[in-house]
Amino acid sequence: MTAIAVVGIILLVRVLMAGEDAVENDVAVQNSVVSPLVSFSQYLLYGVVIVTLVLSLWGLFKNPENLKKTLLGVAALGVLFVVAYFMADSDVVIDNANKVLEGGEAGSSINQFTGAGIWFSIILGGIGLTFFVIDLVKGLIKS
Repeated sequence: MTAIAVVGIILLVRVLMAGEDAVENDVAVQNSVVSPLVSFSQYLLYGVVIVTLVLSLWGLFKNPENLKKTLLGVAALGVLFVVAYFMADSDVVIDNANKVLEGGEAGSSINQFTGAGIWFSIILGGIGLTFFVIDLVKGLIKS
């Protein structure tokens, strides 16, 4: 862990030593100083994601009861997403000047999935709000 922090600090110091003007205006400085920092950050992110996924899956497979509950929850979310997908429309998307936006043509799958994501959020928000109100009422009744 210390080695990762030291490498990150060295790369950051190199960027700071190059100066703001040089980093903004000189492509050679950007490639030699900023690119390694960005690449290091990307590899670090990929590594963290992989380790997180592997450890999460390992924990699930070690406990079959939790795996069953997790798969049931993922299936429920899948059903809700299918419902949201069929509630969404794929109508044309226009801007404030009544021009069709690029990729926003009628029947576009992008429109359908965007609408599905919005409906999915509304459905999940409604479910969460319902449980919040039920819990609030229960708490008021008990006190």
